Amino acid sequence: MKKKFLSAALLLGIIISASAQQKPGMHLLATHKIKSDGGWDYLTIDQANNNLYISHGNQVNILNKTNGDSVGVIPNTLGVHGIVIATPFGKGYTTNGKLGTCTVFDLKNFKITATVKVGQNPDAAFYDDFSKKVIVFNGKSNDASIIDPTTDKVVSTIPLGGKPEAGVSDGNGKIYVNIEDTGEIVCFDISTSKVLSRYKLKGGEEPSGLAIDRNTSRLFTVCANKVLIILDAKTGKQITTLPIGDGADGVVFDPVIKMAYSSNGEGTITVVKEVSADKFVVQENIKSEPGARTIALDLLTHHIFLPTATFEKSTAAAQRPKRVSGTFRILEFGK
Repeated sequence: MKKKFLSAALLLGIIISASAQQKPGMHLLATHKIKSDGGWDYLTIDQANNNLYISHGNQVNILNKTNGDSVGVIPNTLGVHGIVIATPFGKGYTTNGKLGTCTVFDLKNFKITATVKVGQNPDAAFYDDFSKKVIVFNGKSNDASIIDPTTDKVVSTIPLGGKPEAGVSDGNGKIYVNIEDTGEIVCFDISTSKVLSRYKLKGGEEPSGLAIDRNTSRLFTVCANKVLIILDAKTGKQITTLPIGDGADGVVFDPVIKMAYSSNGEGTITVVKEVSADKFVVQENIKSEPGARTIALDLLTHHIFLPTATFEKSTAAAQRPKRVSGTFRILEFGK
């Protein structure tokens, strides 16, 4: 009998020990504080130079992605929204909403090299690796400005028929962009500058963040009515609709681990697993912090980054809470 008890105790000890050694799931790894004040929007990672860019007030803060140290600032980007990393050209671009311009800077020394006039209220933007162009979505003029990084000139302007938010490329010449006020996704050909199709989102309101799985041709769009809609990029067919948290403004997709992350301003991150091209499940909802509504993915470490600050408690339900000065920070999550 003693041997049986000893064996049972030993087995229990092994199980407890193994459980204790298991790595936890996605959780907060670090908080990177930024001293300057102001609002924020998108953040972007420069993988080649190991830097994290954050739009903040009327400037862009640059942090070392590994340790969070401040390494530079891009100044005078009034109403800045997005930051584009055009690695093959060694250039970065900011979208300055209040100026209707993009600031061009050197990715190595952060020096400003040019200013490009685009549409009204440039917002989301990204570098398309297929066309080797910078694509800027203009919120007030309802169009896209296409910039050639070799000349830093706008080579084409594409009317979109509504207020554009985030956009993505399929890597083969097709660009997809959320149209917030019409509740649809517009697809256009980057080579011809022609709109090819418009996908009306059934059950989705005011789409903002957009991501893509190029391997399965699946689009992930987050909507203001607390849903993530997944579509077939080629046909526009809606594959499924999943619940997410309130206030989502960003979504990213990790193609290696087949996971999508929705950043919800209420203070959560909804994690969605791509089981197959036609099957998606909500794996968990991670606690983040209120205000953390945009997101960036590090494809090397599989960490995600979200900006936020501390807010004062509001007495009026309809009143937007005020930021507490000096509390702006970047939350880094990983395993």
